[in-house]
This record gives sequence, structure tokens and C-alpha cells, in this order.
Amino acid sequence: MKKLLVLLMLTGLVSSCSRREGGTRSSAASAAPGGATYQIAVIPKGTTHEFWKSIHAGAVKAQRELAEQGIKVNIIWKGPLKEDDREQQVQVVENFIAQRVSGIVLAPLDRKALAGPVETAVRGKIPVVIIDSGLESKAQSSFVATDNREGGRIAARELGKMLGGKGNAIMLRYAVGSASTEEREEGFLEVMRKDFPNIKLLSTDQHAGATRDSAKRTAENLLNRFGREVNGVFAANESSAAGMLLALRDAGLAGGKVKFVAFDSGETLNAGLKAGDVQGMVVQNPLRMGYLGVKTMVDVLQGKKVEPVIDTGVGFVTKENFNSPEMADIVNPPLDKYLK
Repeated sequence: MKKLLVLLMLTGLVSSCSRREGGTRSSAASAAPGGATYQIAVIPKGTTHEFWKSIHAGAVKAQRELAEQGIKVNIIWKGPLKEDDREQQVQVVENFIAQRVSGIVLAPLDRKALAGPVETAVRGKIPVVIIDSGLESKAQSSFVATDNREGGRIAARELGKMLGGKGNAIMLRYAVGSASTEEREEGFLEVMRKDFPNIKLLSTDQHAGATRDSAKRTAENLLNRFGREVNGVFAANESSAAGMLLALRDAGLAGGKVKFVAFDSGETLNAGLKAGDVQGMVVQNPLRMGYLGVKTMVDVLQGKKVEPVIDTGVGFVTKENFNSPEMADIVNPPLDKYLK
């Protein structure tokens, strides 16, 4: 099953071209009207976490590949500094609307707060492709993302098996309004309640916040309260998982004393997995997500039909399959190849 999930996640990946960016090439066989360059704004939820750097790398990968085909694209990468700054992300979207970019690829911080700006863009003939996290609107051309609910289900199944179907567990949420993580959390709770009735959920309503530091503080409070009872933990994204990992170590509960399943990978979590402090990670393919976000936007701009929902895949990584060749670009994405 794990191998199947990994293969599903990798299906459709296009090998990256070896040539450097060709965005200023004169060939424009399928380019913007009149041989112009498509100006595509890519707006992440934040810019500091490794997940978003992988999204950026995927966008650049698509840009280079399109340049090889004579399609000129300029990627404009800009997002809020903090992943809880909804107002700043709204302003970024509004600024790109004012600049009349060709299209917007957006990972909305809040499913409701970004709906209005997206609809404004589309009314102004600027198409929008949503990536990573859902939006309460039908204005977007396509939604390119992980099946986050299924990712949460996978986390619950794996943690439930680690606990032998009994014991006490904690789920650390991420942030109110973040559609992607809320889907993961609901998927986790769905399977825990249905398939593991003998696992007691000690806490499921605490939010980690936007940073590793805020996540660590919340995790510390949870472990201070439930540390003697808890047997397993699930954290819903990279930053919340990194904060929980630090708190487990400080509390002397790492190393498998408390089974820990994280959502997402990253340098800190990868090291934790190798050290035995993280027992498993539900992984997305953010590089592919950024890649397909840009490719889909170009298809929209060229008048091609696109799927309303594009699933970028989800899988589960353990210490045993971490170093497998098929996992290389997922747990250790080639950021330097595209961002330097």
C-alpha cells in the first residue's frame, strides 16, 4: 500500500530539463499573443517554510520547461512573510490585479477571506488557479492540491496501527480557516473515531499557529497537561510538527516513547525521522504542485480545457523507505537546482 501511494504521488512527474531559464527567448510558437511573455504571479501562504520553497522550485521548473517549448513565462513570486497574515496576502492579490498580470496562482491563507479578491481578479479577466488549500468560490479555473482529507486518514491509520488500536492520542491543529489543514484534521478524526474506538482522543481543539515557536508553546502546554497519559500524537503541517517535535524532546517523550506522526517533511522533520523521534510522515509533493499550478495556468491562458481538480498525490514515509530512490525529490527536493 505504501509503495502504491508513493507511485501514485510520483505519477505524472515530468523530468526537469537541464537547460537554464529561457524566458527571454524570441521563439513564441505557443506564447502569449504577439510573442509577449505571460506574467504569472505565484502567491504562497508564506515564504519561509521549506514547503513553500518547494512550491517555488516547482514553478521555476515549469517556467524553464515552457521556455524550451518557446512559451515565454515570467514567474513573479510574492507572499506574506507570516502564514497568519491574511490582510497582507489580500493586499498582494489586489496589487497583482492592479498590475494586470496575465494570471494568478494562489495558495489562499483563508478559504473565505481570499474568495472576494479572487472573484475580483476573475471579473477583471485575470484567471486564477488555486493550489494547496481550497477556496469558498467557484471563480477559479482549477484547484491543484493534495487530497488532504485522505492524507489525514492515512495519518490516523498509521498512528492507530503503531498504537495497536488502543491508548491515548493528541491531534495538534494548525490554524482556523486554513482549508488544507482543516481537511487533514477532519480526515484524521474520521478514521480515528470509526476504526480505532479504543484510542481516546485527549485533545483535538488546540491550534499551533503560524510558526514553529508558537507550535512549540502550544505543544508544551499539551504535554504539560497530558504528558503522563499520551501515547501518540499527530501534527497537521510542517511548522506544527516541528514545534511538537521540539516539545516532545524537551519533555523526554521523543525516541518513540510517544509515537509521533507528522504531516509534511522538511529538514527538521527528516532529521527527526532518522533519529527515531518521528515515526512517520504523511508527505505531499509541493514541487509538483508548484509545477502543475504554473502549467495549468498557461493552459488556461492558451484557451485549453483544464480539469477542475488536479490531485498531486499523497504518501507515507518511514525510516525504512526514506532513502528509496522514488522518495528523493519529495523528502529532499532539489531546491538549489531551481532557486539559485
